[in-house]
Amino acid sequence: MDLLARLRDALPAEAILTDPDVTGAYAHDMASFCAAGTPAVVVLPRTVEQVQHVMRTATALRVPVVPQGARTGLSGAANASDGCIVLSLVKMDRIIEINPVDRIAVVEPGVVNAVLSRAVNKHGLYYPPDPSSWEECSIGGNIGTASGGLCCVKYGVTAEYVLGLDVVLADGRLLTTGRRTAKGVAGYDLTRLIVGSEGSLGIVVRAVLALKPEPPQQLALAAEFPSAAAACDAVCEIMARGHAPSLLELMDRTSIRAVNAMAQMGLPDSTEALLLAAFDTPEPAADLAAVGALCEAAGATEVVPADTPAESDLLLQARRLTLTALERVKSATMIDDVCVPRSQLAAMLDGTAAIAEKYDLTIGVCAHAGDGNTHPTVCFDAHDPDESRRARESFDEIMALGLELGGTITGEHGVGVLKKEWLARELGPVGLELHRGIKAVFDPLGLLNPGKVF
Repeated sequence: MDLLARLRDALPAEAILTDPDVTGAYAHDMASFCAAGTPAVVVLPRTVEQVQHVMRTATALRVPVVPQGARTGLSGAANASDGCIVLSLVKMDRIIEINPVDRIAVVEPGVVNAVLSRAVNKHGLYYPPDPSSWEECSIGGNIGTASGGLCCVKYGVTAEYVLGLDVVLADGRLLTTGRRTAKGVAGYDLTRLIVGSEGSLGIVVRAVLALKPEPPQQLALAAEFPSAAAACDAVCEIMARGHAPSLLELMDRTSIRAVNAMAQMGLPDSTEALLLAAFDTPEPAADLAAVGALCEAAGATEVVPADTPAESDLLLQARRLTLTALERVKSATMIDDVCVPRSQLAAMLDGTAAIAEKYDLTIGVCAHAGDGNTHPTVCFDAHDPDESRRARESFDEIMALGLELGGTITGEHGVGVLKKEWLARELGPVGLELHRGIKAVFDPLGLLNPGKVF
């Protein structure tokens, strides 16, 4: 019996897509420079049993399977391989439970981040991880790539909110990891192992997520600096003095000018860096005043605090527009995701500016400055072979710079196809050997997301 016939044994007709004009839309995520193949079929299951049937079929016929969420990823982790089953989990989108006493939510992988956030808000609760694509990205994808977001400086990344998982293994067995309790240390932490594994160890079909009480609305300030180094000094002082901002973001000169060109926000041309800080504490105005004073001491030319949440939203608008503005500079962008120690943030920004000059490219940097996670965005003409080559080489130099500064090649976007070679450099030969051994235990036939991660 062939692949399609076996799949149809236990799947409804509407769950199986074979039209090449349709399946082609599922071939890749949003990453540049990442090869994508042609899937044999796209399957959109609605139940755990249907996912198990797909994996049993794939194992029996030795067909690779590429799990997908909303395909908003930036590393090629969701890209199809030739002849694979694309397993899209977007139809598994139920919020199964919201429990205010235990402060947990139980969800399927296709639930959109923003949908979950709004649902728990109705119970006075808060799900902190907030990737910039939160209106589109799915919880399963967030788990697969261990996503971050603007609030990570205070609240942490996705991995810190995943208490337990149901995972369909490569052979179709169902694995349950973790717990519903506030704490628990029984056995190896398989939950944290699967978070960030980019679909290479199993298919997440259910997640138990930790929730927090909803905080007060945040207030923000914007501080303009005559240099990136001065802005980074302010970041270091803010963190060294024990402040706990709910957001601490930085934009470099290139990003500021791109946003000005697109939205006419009126930021002075002399501004070399813009630092945005916010607090959701009981007395945010007092916290902003203290941070504003630190910014002025570090050399800020202007500090503008907001008095209301509406004013805060206006101040933060520039940061939200950064990627859109940089995408208008050239026909294509490559968004890097290098995280360095906060103390090396200035060196990372200065080094990236030097790389941009070396390759004669526009590279704008915005950063989750509070946790050292930088997003250098290389702007280039995808139709110009030489410029495309320079873009890729500059991207690699930025990752090398991050490692030299004691950082990591990815803080929240994952490895996928884009950073496979660099992961090997970061892990080293012993680490890489152990990773491959773990992969072999979970997926001995190598069917799950082959060619990704390492």
